[in-house]
This record gives sequence, structure tokens and C-alpha cells, in this order.
Amino acid sequence: MSVSAVFLLDLKGKVLICRNYKGDVDMAEIDHFLPLLMQEEEDGLLSPVLLHGSVHFLWIKHSNLYLVATTNKNSNASLVYAFLYKLVEVFTEYFKELEEESIQDNFVVVYELLDELMDFGFPQTTDSKILQEYITQEGTKLEVAKSKVPTTVTNAVSWRSEGIKYKKNEVFIDVIESINVLVRWLQPLGVNWAGVNANGSVMSSDIVGSIKLKTMLSGMPELRLGLNDRVLFALTGRDKGKTVTMEDVKFHQCVRLSRFESDRTISFIPPDGESELMSYRINTHVKPLIWIESVIEKFSHSRVEIMVKAKGQFKKQSVANNVEVRIPVPSDADSPKFKASTGHAKYVPEKNLVVWTIKSFPGGKEFLMRAHFGLPSVENDELEGRPPITVNFEIPYFTVSGIQVRYMKIIEKSGYQALPWVRYITQSGGKQLNIFI
Repeated sequence: MSVSAVFLLDLKGKVLICRNYKGDVDMAEIDHFLPLLMQEEEDGLLSPVLLHGSVHFLWIKHSNLYLVATTNKNSNASLVYAFLYKLVEVFTEYFKELEEESIQDNFVVVYELLDELMDFGFPQTTDSKILQEYITQEGTKLEVAKSKVPTTVTNAVSWRSEGIKYKKNEVFIDVIESINVLVRWLQPLGVNWAGVNANGSVMSSDIVGSIKLKTMLSGMPELRLGLNDRVLFALTGRDKGKTVTMEDVKFHQCVRLSRFESDRTISFIPPDGESELMSYRINTHVKPLIWIESVIEKFSHSRVEIMVKAKGQFKKQSVANNVEVRIPVPSDADSPKFKASTGHAKYVPEKNLVVWTIKSFPGGKEFLMRAHFGLPSVENDELEGRPPITVNFEIPYFTVSGIQVRYMKIIEKSGYQALPWVRYITQSGGKQLNIFI
């Protein structure tokens, strides 16, 4: 990856702040960015990479800003975009909200950050916690910090400071899995519930997981995490019981990758506080944890009744919290009336949705909601080929994949005792979509 310069622009293309790292691209080239972008929008072929002569513009939009990197080399685009999104993350950590006003109010800090985040077009220190040790928003601290660079910048362990002390040593582990399910329904419209022969099939499904830590440990501890990883069990000849096969595994920089590749041990010195240790994907067939059926019944072209049935398809000991079923309705619907066997339904006219909220949904239970609307128009074609019904939820103490934290070993030279705590959470991911045809 090699970046010539980074620009922060407002929505009119005005440069708010920039940093020239290499000097091999004329800084005036940025004047071509917005015209190129507007032309792409008019043509309906909006591209994440724009080209003017030999100069490439790689850009993202955040709030009322454009963040643009320029280069005239054959740079790795994915790394450039990773850096731009990291910029957003760091600036947000500093200013709470990244927008035009926060940039204008913090020019000095932004320049300091741009200098530390990248050097001669290559990323350097990008951890906001480490940056905050020596780049602050008080000018006096900036002068003091320049005279002494924190050891975290020069250390082999750049993500953790030395001398951390806690009265009570603990580490909290959250295993969070998000489920993405697409269900396709072939179902007739305009019939009574009793006459429906529901035919729903899962078109695609996967599980996206992450393991997050909140570390409150003194000193420089080494942690070793054990999971019921199928590859590990096969290597050690213990392929018994429930195991999982993880794909697309990504680790925090603290994890010793060579150790994981050789014997699947997750060994690391953790960052202090909150961090995401790893993420993974499990490509497996997953049935919807909350099964949705829907029927529309029209009456004399002037009113419509939508019936939605939700059934919990997870174990009875578990409870889904904050379940939200979002049902699209025609844009000209009015006079809403609702009747739900549990929870609360409301009409959101600006989004053409009925939102059915159930605070507590036990496994194995089944609930019904009826929504009645008047339709001002005589005919309404929006009932045909409806947008999908989406479902959001969260189930604590439960994972669909069956992943388990088998052990967490904490090793520190002082020999203190520490308590690891583990929590499992399953939630809806990029939405459970129920498409009715």
C-alpha cells in the first residue's frame, strides 16, 4: 500500500484539511474529484475508485464528509480503504462525532493524528488508545508528550502500556453470533389464514461471530484461549463431542499467528480495556430462530388485513429479547388498527412499516398479530411482490453454532489469580429476510 495524500472534503468538494505524504501527486488534482463523482452519479455507475489521468482517487463518505486518498501507484485498494475507515474510527474516538464542524474545531489535533497514523504513505500507529497517550486535545500536553514518546510506540507490544494495575483482576469474554437468513415464500394472497398452505424455504444462511474482551488485568499477562475448534480436536486426536469449523478467521494484532497456525492455540498479550479478539464465519444451514408467516386479505378494494404469525424455533429454556418484526405496508394505507396476542404493534408511516415489538419471546411459543388498514385508492399494486419482512432479536446465553470457550489460562509473572467470565449472545445479523412471492 502506498498513499500519496489524504484529503477531508465537505460535500461541496472544499478541502477542509489534507496531508501530503509523498509529494509525487500534484495537490491541485483534488479539484477534479467532485466533478468526476457527480458525473459518475449522473451516469448511474458510481465507482469507489475514480481516475483522472494517472491519479486514482479512493474515497469513502461519512456523515457530511468525503475522505479521499490519492495515489499514482498500483496500490492495494483494500488496504487503502481499511486505512480510510480506520481514520473514521480514530477521529470518532477523539471527537465523538466525525463531521465538518468537529474537523474545523480540531485542526491541530487532526494534523497530529494524520502525522502519526501514516508516514510516507504507509500506515503506522492506528490504535486510538495508544494515540491518546501522547496526542491530546490540550496544547500543554501536546508539548510535554513530544519530549517523551510512550513505550507503547517503540515496544514490541505496541497495543498495551506497561505498569497497568488493578485491585481486582478480571477478564470478561463475550461470544457474539449474528445469524443471517433469507427465507423465500410461495404463498397465495387474499385468502383466509385457515386456507393457507405455507411453503417457505431457506435460500441462504450463515453465522458471523466475534469474541470480544474486556480486560482488567495488571502487568503484562499472557492469555491462552481454548475453543471447541474441529481442526484442533482433529490434530490432538480428540474429535469427540460438539465441535465447530470456523472460516474467514480474523485476529486482533495481539494474537500470535504463528502459534495458531502450528497448533491452533490462541495465545496473546491482551490490550487493556475493551477489544475484539477475533471474528469468524460459519457457513452452515441455519433454520430461522423466529419463523414468520404472513397473509394479506383484501376486502372490496378499500381495506386490507395483514396477519403475521411468529414462532420461536429455539429451545424452550431460552428467551429472545427485544424482538422486532418489521412488516412493510402500502404507502397509501391509513386508519391503522392492531390486535396482537402479545407485545405492541405501531404504524410508522414515514417508512411504510408496521413494527411489532415483543420484549420477551420464549422458545417454542407462537404469537399472532393482525393489522387492519384502509386503502384510499381503489386498487393498489404494492401488495404484489411485497418488500421483505425483517426480524431483529437477541438471545442471551445461547449460540446456534455450538461454539464454546473450553478454557482461558492467564499467566503473569507476579502469579496473581484472575477470574475469567464468559457470556454467549445470539442476535439477528444483517437481518432475517422473509420474501413473499
